[in-house]
Amino acid sequence: MEYLHKQTAQTTALFNDLADVPWPSDDANRPMGLLTRCPAAGQTPLVDAPRLAAMAGVAQVLVKDERARMGLGSFKALGAAYVIACDAEQGHAAGQTYVTASAGNHGLSVAAGAQAFGAKAVIFLAETVPESFAARLRGFGAEVRRHGAIYEDSMAGAAAAADQNGWVLLSDSSWPGYFDRPHRLMEGYLVLMQEAVAQMPAPPTHIFLQAGVGGLAAACAVYARKAWGDAPRIIVVEPDAAPALYASIKAGAPQVTTGPASDMGRLDCKEPSLIALKGLARDADDFILITEEEGAAGAAACAAANLASTPSGAAGVAGLLTAQAACGLTDASRVLVILSEETA
Repeated sequence: MEYLHKQTAQTTALFNDLADVPWPSDDANRPMGLLTRCPAAGQTPLVDAPRLAAMAGVAQVLVKDERARMGLGSFKALGAAYVIACDAEQGHAAGQTYVTASAGNHGLSVAAGAQAFGAKAVIFLAETVPESFAARLRGFGAEVRRHGAIYEDSMAGAAAAADQNGWVLLSDSSWPGYFDRPHRLMEGYLVLMQEAVAQMPAPPTHIFLQAGVGGLAAACAVYARKAWGDAPRIIVVEPDAAPALYASIKAGAPQVTTGPASDMGRLDCKEPSLIALKGLARDADDFILITEEEGAAGAAACAAANLASTPSGAAGVAGLLTAQAACGLTDASRVLVILSEETA
């Protein structure tokens, strides 16, 4: 585990560099209003996990369990499908083709949203994405194209296809000149945190949030600050093979990182979303990197607590189990984590 506590000089430099980047939305009412009209919508549970608390040496661990979200198996169901639903409200979705790159879960949300609103979906997958995800995407009527060895390669392929064919690019990341759709997509993720705030009997002392490009972490962090102010300590967890946010905060400027492929595949993103980076530079307190072994241990701990997930889905738990001293955890701490995806 590597640990970084945010410093004012680093964030000041970042805010200057990202002056033209929008802040993440903290308004959960619009996505909640749209999603409650979806037949598959339903609140996910907040689970008390005493076994995880004992392993971490804290008073309580509460797990926001996103594994059954809208029948799609992850929190990502709240994102792209919400963007397409907003397009449909304006009469722009039917007959449209949405294209994106995905490590699996984001693509499912695009495919399901497109299918629901009479649109088409084309999903670019890197060679490392399991064929089981490709099969699930096809099950929602999506066309799947393999492109490149890593996520960034498949994203470049999706962007090129959008330009060549006049398709709508629907990414869950953001970069210069591409902010509107990822900003709205992150707004959809606010729903899970709004639910968690309502479900919790008292604010947590610590929140561990796993991150790939950073959309989930930034959405949860901004809503936690809106609900609870400065009180919770917010810790962002990434694989050490993909330290995009960690490296950017440390450098005080957005960084494109390198590293081997990670078993935490849904978090294996080498470049941060600029919207997420800006939000987390303000709202998060600490950034940690976990090894492949620590990621696997987090998944094993969740399985032992009857909360089976992948190393990606359990990365927040892995961060909790490896960062006790660095993040000020005590036997009185109350911790919130997100279990972000199912095992399949």
